[in-house]
Amino acid sequence: MSRTLLFIAGILLPSIVSAVDRPNILYIMSDDHAAHAISAYGSRLSKIAPTPNIDRLANEGVLFTNAFCTNSICSPSRACVLTGQYNHVNRAFDLGGKVDPGKQMLAIQMGRAGYHTAMIGKWHLKVEPADFNYYCVLAGQGHYHNPEFRIRGNKPWGKNTIKFDGKHSTDVITDLTLDWLKNGWDREKPFCLMHHYKAPHDYFDNAKRYEPYLADVDIPEPDTLWKRDAKFGSIATRGANDELIPHIGTSIGSRNPRRSYLDDLPKLYPAEFPQDYDPSDYSDEKNTRLAYNAYLKKYLRCIKGIDDNLGRLFQHLQDAGQLDNTLIIYTGDQGFMLGEHDYQDKRWMYEESQRMPFLVRYPTSIPAGRRYNTIIENVDYAPTMLDFAGIPIPDSVQGRSFKSLLETGKEAADWKQEAYYRYWMHMAHHDNPAHIGIRTKTHKLIYYYGCNYDGGYQTPAGWELYDLANDPHETRNLFHDPAHAQLAVELKSRLAKTRTRVGDDGTHFPACEAIVQEFWDYDESDQAKAREISHRYLQRRLKELKAGRKNVQTFRGNQTP
Repeated sequence: MSRTLLFIAGILLPSIVSAVDRPNILYIMSDDHAAHAISAYGSRLSKIAPTPNIDRLANEGVLFTNAFCTNSICSPSRACVLTGQYNHVNRAFDLGGKVDPGKQMLAIQMGRAGYHTAMIGKWHLKVEPADFNYYCVLAGQGHYHNPEFRIRGNKPWGKNTIKFDGKHSTDVITDLTLDWLKNGWDREKPFCLMHHYKAPHDYFDNAKRYEPYLADVDIPEPDTLWKRDAKFGSIATRGANDELIPHIGTSIGSRNPRRSYLDDLPKLYPAEFPQDYDPSDYSDEKNTRLAYNAYLKKYLRCIKGIDDNLGRLFQHLQDAGQLDNTLIIYTGDQGFMLGEHDYQDKRWMYEESQRMPFLVRYPTSIPAGRRYNTIIENVDYAPTMLDFAGIPIPDSVQGRSFKSLLETGKEAADWKQEAYYRYWMHMAHHDNPAHIGIRTKTHKLIYYYGCNYDGGYQTPAGWELYDLANDPHETRNLFHDPAHAQLAVELKSRLAKTRTRVGDDGTHFPACEAIVQEFWDYDESDQAKAREISHRYLQRRLKELKAGRKNVQTFRGNQTP
């Protein structure tokens, strides 16, 4: 061999070896799967609804107790994972969010580095996932039964479809992934596969074979389903003199007259209720309990379907000799309220909604059976995957890799101590006021500024402070407690600094930022104005209900009623 050829071989050989040695990456994300619905997290549901296949990742890898989304809603969270950026940077503020081809950072960087990339399942980002080598994604939100998927083809995006009649989406998504691993994956390359389930997004609808599951079980209830402590929440979530309690946050029972599971679920799932069910025949407590059990049983049946299907997927990887050289991540796109505080859905910054499950297994370098309380955010997931693949992290990425923590168990000395949160979709769908805040390892500060993007459709501004070490279920707001006044000042300062760190300077929606600043100090005059806004909003809401306006969407200024 000539010296020239030897020289070229010397350059190329390390890159060839490193490509072979790099791990496959399997990123599994289920929609709305709350951490407290995974038995490895040890919640009230763990004994009646175990998740052994997901738990395997915790037993043979690492579980995070402080993994958080930066915005607890589907499209924004997915955009954070894909770009490694906060929503005010990637511009996916709400359910209209998208990440255009050419900006789908994780797929682009993995592909450039020699990974074979695939996106299978729920996408929910409006535009084509064109930067993946292969995709097969649900159309929009997708259907639980008879699901239809969009694929690459000769027609324009969205027109090339395949449908699976008689099948459940969880089964089909697993089948599609298994087929790609067997027949589509280029084995000359490591794979980066995003495997996304629709389940257990509401309205939950499990495969029929799971109907007997939990049928005769009374689902354990959270205490806060029944006890709305007088110290929970603020004027922002309760209104002046509690006048907005029926109108802030959709409910399990009859509390919210606009939308509740008590109103919705008997129509959707009549088999879960007594025959010829009429809520007027039952007490409020009995009605709430019936709705809660129907809600949780359908939700947990969907999760049972996920866990069983993951058993199939893991078994294939093991049989194919790929299990131990695959970095496997399991998470949700956010958490979910499972009856806590009589709230449904997500969107809130409360623990059950903000927290994401995050479990990771890679026995080559990650020790088994560890639990970490380091604060990580969904913007950190992509850089961590890139780091494991040996790929430089682009300057556009705001998140940070925690690979060294996974491998050594040591949190970096300069690691962030606050998770940042911002929910933008003011009073849309589930009657949640817009808010921002920070979550530390021990405390949470929430600021409900209460307006849409144009500063309109105001609800009362208010602040909430929770001591999570002593009050993990967030029942006592300490913001106005004189004994915690200095702590409130300190956390408010940390919130301001965190906003600066992440670049949320308010220039994207100046009228909204003006409201944020107006009530920031929250002095006596601010509080008096908040009470006036509460009274005005109550009158407005009562008029809307009288007019039958049950589907008001207010998060965009031009949709303000």
